[in-house]
This record gives sequence, C-alpha cells and structure tokens, in this order.
Amino acid sequence: MDSNGLRDLGDGLALRRATPADVERLVAFQSIVHTGDGPADIGAMAGAWCRDLLTKPHPTLTPDDYVLVEDRAAGEIVSSLCIIPQTWRYGPVELGVGRPELVGTLPAYRRRGLVRAQMEEVHRRSSERGDLVQAITGIPYFYRQFGYEMALELAASRWCAGADIPGLPEGSDEPYRVRPARHGDLPFIARTHAEGARRWLVNCTRGIRELRYELSGQAVGNLMRADLAVVTEPDGRRIGFVAHMAPPWDSSRAAVAFEVAEGEPWWRVTPSVLRYLRDGGRPGGRAKGERPARVALSLGTSHPAYATTRGLLRHEERGFAWYLRVPDLPAFLRHVAPVLHERLRRSAMVGYTGDLKLSFYRGGVRMAFEAGRMAAVEAWTPTRDDDGSAAFPDLTFLQVLFGFRSLDDLRRAYPDCYVTKEDDAGALVEALFPKQPSHVWPLS
Repeated sequence: MDSNGLRDLGDGLALRRATPADVERLVAFQSIVHTGDGPADIGAMAGAWCRDLLTKPHPTLTPDDYVLVEDRAAGEIVSSLCIIPQTWRYGPVELGVGRPELVGTLPAYRRRGLVRAQMEEVHRRSSERGDLVQAITGIPYFYRQFGYEMALELAASRWCAGADIPGLPEGSDEPYRVRPARHGDLPFIARTHAEGARRWLVNCTRGIRELRYELSGQAVGNLMRADLAVVTEPDGRRIGFVAHMAPPWDSSRAAVAFEVAEGEPWWRVTPSVLRYLRDGGRPGGRAKGERPARVALSLGTSHPAYATTRGLLRHEERGFAWYLRVPDLPAFLRHVAPVLHERLRRSAMVGYTGDLKLSFYRGGVRMAFEAGRMAAVEAWTPTRDDDGSAAFPDLTFLQVLFGFRSLDDLRRAYPDCYVTKEDDAGALVEALFPKQPSHVWPLS
C-alpha cells in the first residue's frame, strides 16, 4: 500500500483501508454478503457488528484494521475484512493475536484473489504489532489457503431442551440470583474470569476495557453480542458470572462463559444458571412461549459445570475448530519457553539435554535443550542424511502445539507423521506438547 493506503489490484479494483466515510456502505455490504437462511437475519446482524466496530470505541481495533476492495468504475465495495487485535494466553504466557473477521466478497468478484490480497495486508499489520498468532473461525478448508491450520477446539457444548430443565420444588426459593451486570461488577468479573482461565491451555484475556465493551459497546442486533450477568447470593454477594448469547441459527440460549469464584459450589450454582437461561436470560423469566427451545453450555470439551449436569445436559456437540496461523514458529516457541520448561520439569524427561528436530518435510525447527531448558530454537531444513527426530506433514504440528491433538492422535490419522525409534523423540514431544483442553471467548 502507498502512503494513502491504496494498492492497485488491476481490472479497476483497488485495495485500501477503511475510513469513517465508508461506514454505511460497509454495513450495507456486510449485510448483503452474510445474508443466509435461518430464523434470524444474520446479514443485518453482521452489518450491526461492522457498524459497532467502526463507530463505537473499541478496546483494540482502529479503522486501519479494516480493509476493503473497491471497484473504482462502479464506486462499489466488492470485498472486505478486518482484523481484531487481542491478547490470548498460552498457559500463563500472554501473546498478541490478530483475529481476521467479517470476510466477504460479492459473488461476481470471487476467485480473483481479493481475499488473499487483503489477508496479506492484515497479516502484515498484525506482525508489525508483534502478534505471534492469527486466529479465525470460518467455513471448512477455506482459510488453509492462507497458511492456517485447524488447531484449537471451538464451540464444544452440552445442551438439552429448555422444557427439560425442571423448576424449583414447590415452596422453594431460588438459592442464587442472576442479574444483568453493571459497570461496578467488571473488576469482579475480570478477576473471576482470570481465575477460571487457569484450567485452559489457551484462553482470551478479559480486562476492564474488554469487559466494558462487552457490557455496553455492542448494539442489541450485533451478531457477536453477549449478555453479561452476575450470579449472587440472596443477600447480593457476588459469587460468579455468566456471559450468554442467543445464536441466530436456532432458538437457543447458550452460555459462552461461566465461572464461579474459587471455593463456591458448582453443584449448587449451576442449576440456578440453567433456570435463568431457560427463562431467556432475564430475571423473572419470560412468557412460556418465549422460552428458548434449547439451553446450552458452550464451554469447551471440559468444564466444571458439566460434572454437575450429567443427568440433564445429555446432548454433546464436539464443536468445530479455530484456524490458527503461526508465521514465525521459532519466535513463538521462544516466547512460550517458560511453559515448555515447566512441562519438562514435571515429566519423565526432566533435565533433558539434546536436540529435538521437528520436520515439516519442506522445512522444520531445531530445538536445543540443556539441562531441561531450551537453549536455542531455529528454523531447520531436513535432508536425506538428517530427516529429524519427528515428522509432521504440512501444518499438523500446530494441532499438537496447541493441545488440540496428541502425538498418538496425529500418528493414527497421518501415516506420514512419525517419530524416530533411535532416540527419545516420542517421549520428548509428548512431554513438551501434551493434549490439553482450551476455551477461547474471543474479543469481537
């Protein structure tokens, strides 16, 4: 791009950054390209999301994070996307992540490389910010074209019909109250979220700025809007929180985040939260006909609340997967070295000294360890004489790196994923990169 943010793509098409003058046209564009069949107007909801990003104070995104392709002759936006900066954690280590979203192209302009050109631009911007990862949700296969791999669990849930959630016994009072969150609750929510996030390998951090945006920075019609609520004792003492959404593709109410303060009883709190969701996420409930058809806890493959609802939330959905891109794998491994050191310290490979060479066939990395600590990590290329300690085809190593699959899972799925028999590669890879649950409630 030149100093004005313009890049000529040929055929009268130009890629540029969005400006405030583009808001209404971008909202209309997003509404068109994301329109689909369903019980709600997803296109309008995508347009509302776009409007919020460009017109409301966002904790991380600026207009320069939004790009578009314009047909100059027609004066029409024909393709667009944005990237939303955020901070995730890998174990206790924070890292910058860029989240591309609202990707769309008018049908007549598809298969011309417009998304690729825009991806290159937002990837460059993300790297300039120091982000080590880009992450996106989306349709099957498509984002593999741009260096992404499905490598992190997404939207696994447990659910039941709303009508199956029983009421309280006759004459009983609700043991916990659930009320809409207020600005004064945000420090408590941030602290409780951070405590609960320790159970995950990967999660998205939530400080006061991010929670304030969730509370009051998104319109009711925004596709990504979640309602924040606080769980309290009858006397008003806060003991937990829940973030819940009504997905537009079905008649349901889903909790996308649910935590209680340390020491509080999940087994007692969860039924009150389920009844709140059953009643549409409103204190006092809704009319019977307005209750959601389904109530879901969309909290990943593993969550404490699940253990308390085995007889009720009988349906399981394994979910999909986040696409992840790690443009500089050695830099990422250096950044998360404290996590790797701790894993080695707690494993049978404690105190390991030696090299671990990971082949990706057309490239790879070499990790050198001294007394259980990573002394060096660098790009490395396998040769006929040295094909490394372990091999992972294409980008499948990212599945192991982010705990999505175990080494054995990959070896069963890919015959060309292997470890050598002559050294300790298998035990070392398993110690460094164990399968581990994650749950990302992303910044939108």
